[in-house]
Amino acid sequence: MTLPAQPAARPTTAIDQTANRYTARLLELDPGFATELGHPGRESEYRDHSPAGLEALADAARTALAELAALEPADEVDAVTLHAMRERLGLDLELHATGWPLADLNNIASPAQGIRAIFDLMPTATIPDWEHISGRLANVPAAVDGYIDSLRAGATRGLIAARRQVSTVIDQCERHAGADGFFTTLAANATLDHSPEADDAGTSLPAALTEALATNAELARAAYGLLASFLRDELLPAAPTQDAVGAERYALASREFLGSAVDLAETYAWGIAELDRIIAEQEAVAQAIKPGATIAEAKALLNADPARQLQGTGELVEWMQQLSNAAVADLAGTQFEIPFLMRTLECRIAPTQDGGIYYTGPSEDFSRPGRMWWSVPEGEDSFTTWAETTTVYHEGVPGHHLQVATATYQSALLNDWRRNVCWVSGHGEGWALYAERLMDDLGYLSDPGDKMGMLDGQRMRAARVVFDIGVHLELPVPERWGSGTWTAEKGLEFLRANLDISEGQLDFEFNRYLGWPGQAPSYKIGQRLWEDIRDARAARDGEAFSLRDFHTQALNLGSVGLDTLQAALLG
Repeated sequence: MTLPAQPAARPTTAIDQTANRYTARLLELDPGFATELGHPGRESEYRDHSPAGLEALADAARTALAELAALEPADEVDAVTLHAMRERLGLDLELHATGWPLADLNNIASPAQGIRAIFDLMPTATIPDWEHISGRLANVPAAVDGYIDSLRAGATRGLIAARRQVSTVIDQCERHAGADGFFTTLAANATLDHSPEADDAGTSLPAALTEALATNAELARAAYGLLASFLRDELLPAAPTQDAVGAERYALASREFLGSAVDLAETYAWGIAELDRIIAEQEAVAQAIKPGATIAEAKALLNADPARQLQGTGELVEWMQQLSNAAVADLAGTQFEIPFLMRTLECRIAPTQDGGIYYTGPSEDFSRPGRMWWSVPEGEDSFTTWAETTTVYHEGVPGHHLQVATATYQSALLNDWRRNVCWVSGHGEGWALYAERLMDDLGYLSDPGDKMGMLDGQRMRAARVVFDIGVHLELPVPERWGSGTWTAEKGLEFLRANLDISEGQLDFEFNRYLGWPGQAPSYKIGQRLWEDIRDARAARDGEAFSLRDFHTQALNLGSVGLDTLQAALLG
């Protein structure tokens, strides 16, 4: 098989230089970002989470935009960079001006989670690796202090996350602060590497390092206890009970996650119609599983099938890895260009129990591969393959892994910002949902059970469009799903009817949508826009249209806002 070659080195342009300088500045300001990319240096440090740190990030964006204002694109790559940076950095400054970044707190994607989560990406193969971990543990208190300063500053301006989010994060922090919480467990279980092929796998660390880890883990644990106390004693009493963020704030959030300003009223109506369409498709699949069966009855039959059951996380990881490996082997060189460097994807159980499945990208040199993580809620140890086959394709290949790793691989084509910084949820998550439907089109979901699982995922994403826009904008409830105006409580029952997940996962998702407005709908809206762009390109090119070439060109752009994607692919 002929491997796709990396593009010939492209001359670095003035716009590339600005993008690279901006990226370098972000790496200076955020050592955790360097860890995500696998860059050596400052492995024990955190970014400044205080108001001064947020202002420094805004200053970096202002500087880059000022430089770009005087530049003209030298080629098509530059034109995309210029369009994308103006849109992304301009929006960053709009959001900064609102003050809401000071109040950044929710159950999934705020500094409350990020300060802890960086440890998941830190290597553990050598003594220096563990020394870096120990040093970062020691720096958790300063990171938490800066975060508290920002939350206080936001509160003085009346900017506080909803009470429900504050309560949820208090619970998370208290778990991390517990005697058997994350930090204590991390230090107690510290050994060299976790890969059985390593010669010194499982080797104990030097006594002095073990002691330092325990001491610093205690500091980190205490810091999270302090954060929990601050949230409970200061922020919670002042937190609003209203979950809805309103139209003005929601419109900005939607743009942040889409890179496009959509008509929210039209999108809400489309979401209702799309949900109805998917339910009808599920009803047809249920008939294929058993004539006369309802959707619920068909799912019960699938859940009762021993061949579709996995017991324990060990079986879950093995199944995920085998399915992922098969997809890579089948699609490489046929439907997609997948260089050897990108063909390794590790499937792992996440060290948290918050619920959710997610992907983390490879390091720049691919020494740390892309990884698919499953965060299993406590007490859950039974899993069904029919419900999750499509998830593996979503997170792996041709979903996030193919998308993210391609951008990392294109180092000769894309500047540092395009390759490593720009990530737009509607583009990324929209692609992952697009990939699920593509795998169905290619015959990988021909089994009725697997197709039911894919449709369940699509149904969930369509329901999120209805819930998220409906609740946050307090729109009328569709007659089929009740009456009156959306509230969080009505939304919960609506989600329960449309999301076939455990109560633990449902609680996590419900709080996520309320605390992270605009993000959840970006999946399905992003898929819609991806499909619209593909169909428009096919109509424009006629018989010359090649789906594989379209995918290659689109993925080689990296993650950009959906307006930028349309401009790049349609002109």
